[in-house]
Amino acid sequence: MLRLSHVILPRFILYCIRGAAILQLLLVSLLAQANIDRIELTNGSVIIGSFHDADNGKVMIDTDFAGMLTIEKSNIVSMDVASSVTLQMRDGAVLETDNLVVDNRTLSLTTQGKTSYALDELMRINPEPWELGHGYRHTGLISSAFSLQRGNTVLDELDYKIDTRWSGLKDRYTLKLEGEVREANRERNTENWMITGKYDRFQTGDYYWGISASAEEDRFADLDLRTAIGPYLGRSLLVGTPFVLELETGLSQVNEDFGTAIDRSYVGLTWSVRSESQYFGAESRLYVDHKGVKNLADRNNLILNTTLGLAFPVLGRIQGATEVVLDYNSGAVEGTEELDQTYRFRLGYAW
Repeated sequence: MLRLSHVILPRFILYCIRGAAILQLLLVSLLAQANIDRIELTNGSVIIGSFHDADNGKVMIDTDFAGMLTIEKSNIVSMDVASSVTLQMRDGAVLETDNLVVDNRTLSLTTQGKTSYALDELMRINPEPWELGHGYRHTGLISSAFSLQRGNTVLDELDYKIDTRWSGLKDRYTLKLEGEVREANRERNTENWMITGKYDRFQTGDYYWGISASAEEDRFADLDLRTAIGPYLGRSLLVGTPFVLELETGLSQVNEDFGTAIDRSYVGLTWSVRSESQYFGAESRLYVDHKGVKNLADRNNLILNTTLGLAFPVLGRIQGATEVVLDYNSGAVEGTEELDQTYRFRLGYAW
């Protein structure tokens, strides 16, 4: 019995050691297949999940405990990405690597050529084709506001808006269409629309130039058709922050055809301000869109269009927005108001 136990016990221990080694190999294999990624933050926290993307100074990782997390790059001390990724660096280099390791804010790459970069040199991970200069990114919003009122007053109103952009590294196309139709007591008292097309060409730094063309009609303001076309210079400010601010100024040839008033044609000084921010959270959008045209031949003729709004997600890509729209025309036809104010709630689809 003593000899038998001396034989069985070592074999049992050997089998346990072999089993533990096999189990460890299986766990390592399963983790590798699952592409488990790891991020360590400056506060000592460690986040485990599946790496998703990195852009604009932020890293996104999908976790089991909190879903998709967005982390500021400045808060990252180390990072280990087990999956194959494409890196776009600030010096223009595009690198492919099977494993990305960040230690002490330094990137170590399994790739040819330069294998070490400072984390601040990384511009984005897994860039989209348009970010590499191939094609355009298409974004946009289709929305409408509809109201019904019944009782002493019968009121029907429909506002519609399409705003879409094609953005590339070198240029951008913008197309906007908006309009309003309103009936009170079965009689139409408002009908207007405006369409605008723009082309922007980006230059070095934050500057760009472009050309804009627009057409609009307002039946109940005696405006049969107003067209404007002309060039402008623009500048983007606050680049790389949660805020967007674009300023433009230029000249336009404006032609106005009226139903009863005298038609007119003039050169106008134009300007515009477009601002957006995520002040109320990453999912919201506080925005201001302002445009102005000053008749250079008539100092009393000034047109201002200003929209202030707050957009917020409703469900998926469905978006709601509250807006205040102010339209001012100091040269309005006699009998019409110079200032038109509109307050509305919009519901639309964004992409």
